[in-house]
This record gives sequence, C-alpha cells and structure tokens, in this order.
Amino acid sequence: MSKIIPAIFLIAVLILVLPAFLRTNLKSKQFLKNLLIWSIIVAGVVIASNLIFK
Repeated sequence: MSKIIPAIFLIAVLILVLPAFLRTNLKSKQFLKNLLIWSIIVAGVVIASNLIFK
C-alpha cells in the first residue's frame, strides 16, 4: 500500500501535465530536447531519493 499511493499521485500529475507538454512541443526536435531534460530531472530525483531514504 505504501507504494501504490505515490504511484497514483505520479500518474495523476502525469495526466495533468502531459496535455500541455505535448501542446507546447509540436516540433519533434523541441519535443525530444524537452523529453531529455525531463528524463534527466526525473532520474536525478529518483537517484537522490534512493540515496537519502536507504
């Protein structure tokens, strides 16, 4: 149960952010650049949280 609630919140945030993200990134080059930036940010947060909470 402790892993289900955060997953639901992450999915909810994704549903809220995804339409605006796709609307502002109509060009594929801009979309890939922003996707790369966001994946680096998410990976950094995941790695930091794993290091802090272990």
